[in-house]
Amino acid sequence: MVISEKRITNFKAMQFFDRIRETEALRNIQKQSLEHAQFTVLTGRRRIGKTSLVFHAYQDTPFLYFFVSKKAESELCETYQREIADKLGVPMLGRVTRFADIFEYLMQLAKQQPITLFVDEFQEFLKVNPSVYSDMQKSWDIHKYDAHINLIVGGSVQSMIHKIFEDKKEPLYNRQTSKIQLNRFAPSILKEILAAHHPDFSADDILALYSFTGGVAKYVELLMDKGAFTRQQMIETIIHPDSIFLSEGKNLLIEEFGKEYGIYFSILTAIATGHSQRSQIEDIVGREIGGYLTMLEDTYGIIRKHKPMFATTNSNVRYRLDDNFLTFWFRFVFKYNYMLEIDAYDALRTIVERDYETFSGKMLERYFKDKLIEEQQFTQIDNWWSRNGADEIDLIAVNEITKQASFFEIKRNEQKIDLPLLEQRVSAFLVATRQLKKYTILSKGLSMKDM
Repeated sequence: MVISEKRITNFKAMQFFDRIRETEALRNIQKQSLEHAQFTVLTGRRRIGKTSLVFHAYQDTPFLYFFVSKKAESELCETYQREIADKLGVPMLGRVTRFADIFEYLMQLAKQQPITLFVDEFQEFLKVNPSVYSDMQKSWDIHKYDAHINLIVGGSVQSMIHKIFEDKKEPLYNRQTSKIQLNRFAPSILKEILAAHHPDFSADDILALYSFTGGVAKYVELLMDKGAFTRQQMIETIIHPDSIFLSEGKNLLIEEFGKEYGIYFSILTAIATGHSQRSQIEDIVGREIGGYLTMLEDTYGIIRKHKPMFATTNSNVRYRLDDNFLTFWFRFVFKYNYMLEIDAYDALRTIVERDYETFSGKMLERYFKDKLIEEQQFTQIDNWWSRNGADEIDLIAVNEITKQASFFEIKRNEQKIDLPLLEQRVSAFLVATRQLKKYTILSKGLSMKDM
């Protein structure tokens, strides 16, 4: 698929937030390609804004855009040839049915003129023709010293991108010269976006936007475009017969997980509903899940094994689904999918509203952790719980330079913050860990008014 002129215009016209560092990196890489060939791997979950970023960064630089769709290789090549002819002003190559021949042609042409090429959904070549990667490796290794090419490949299926570039057995292993990981919007950017659309937003509105989207660009854009600026409007937009959010979890993950997606979905639902210990998850799933947890953490990057701050063993581990949207989706959409099958949208919205305070309370803890990370005032940020779970501290922020440690209790309502209880838990922490003996200790409360 060649991106249409209309779509190009939309990318340029759309208000663009953040991504300053990534934009600068792409522009610097383009300049470096004028001297030496550059091969950049651009990764990030689906909907995070990889394609938009490239179009934004190179809006004043003509570049080739190849989208790898699930078509025959010959059809893709026909489309790519038209893109080359339109953008570079060179004649069509004749009938070419192999991507390897197009790539070889571009590597040769880049010896005469600078070329920027963005190949989107690069991992899909695994289904179109896996030999593409070994063919590319051969052309790249032969011509990279003389070619002025800025090659960017983007991919959303993390397990496949990991395999292509980080598996020593694969032909493109370690061929990239740069890697850019595109992450979610930070809290300050979410506030900036919401303020641009709804200046009178409340703390509950920004918490809802953070909780439902996790800062994923496409989800934020969809809600803003629908005029869903308040918590209630967001819930109504997400739980709606025409909502793409309802099928999004499956669309994101079934391709990643393959035929065993049912087991993975059961594990993720258990974690999203608060069962964070392996034994708890196995009780719900009804089977041993060690290998699946390892895959979810190491290969797919969807969950994280979490230990209490300063813990040195894995004896007190909890698992967490770090993606806010997927946490919401498994907690409400997948769990109650039987309601959607009979069009009981009102009932599901009622359940979301009923459980929202508990759900968003946990999300508020994540929000403040992300906020502290963004502010860059601390060298370590985490939380802690005792071995028996009786004592738990929502957030601990340590500055090893100033020798100061701040302990936080986080509640939606500031009236529910119990500082004496927090100080008791801090004492339990200091006895259990003995890591902060010479530190200045501060105990604080955080609530929605501090957002």
